[in-house]
Amino acid sequence: MYDLFVRLKSLFGTLLPGKGGAFGVYDVVNRMLIAMNAHDLDAVLRCYAPGAVVIGPEMEAGEPGEIASYMLQMWDGFPDLRFTLWETITLADAVATEMTAAGTHTGPYLVAGGDILAPTGRGLNVRVSWFWHLEDGLIQSQRFYYDQLEIYAQLGLRLPLCFGDEGTGSGAPADRG
Repeated sequence: MYDLFVRLKSLFGTLLPGKGGAFGVYDVVNRMLIAMNAHDLDAVLRCYAPGAVVIGPEMEAGEPGEIASYMLQMWDGFPDLRFTLWETITLADAVATEMTAAGTHTGPYLVAGGDILAPTGRGLNVRVSWFWHLEDGLIQSQRFYYDQLEIYAQLGLRLPLCFGDEGTGSGAPADRG
């Protein structure tokens, strides 16, 4: 078991502490992070309880189809997206995680406000925080936060972002003339 832990830690960063088994009560968070890094949608969805809610800057998803749609658009925008866990805080059925997310923006990406950002080809390495409420070994709710301005700056964008018919494009340098 220790060899498995060492291998997983080398691949995915720090894993949550075990209580009552290999990873214990927090096993679902570890499985979720591994599934997210593998871009395994079925494995991700198995981590959520029926009626689970996922809330982030771009959206609120309240059923498996909506959660799947969000995960797929994130992976479409950043096909090499990976998360590295740095820190965790646990208390009863609550888990707070601090991570970095890294990837290359080579596909369309949904930004806060519901607009789609065309690929920039730029790399991204941003700090993120995810908060989890667990029940019966599944995720009941997940809230995640990140610095949107940091993401926009790394993607070469400037505020305010302009889309569609507003005439100025994405806010990326090439669109500003």
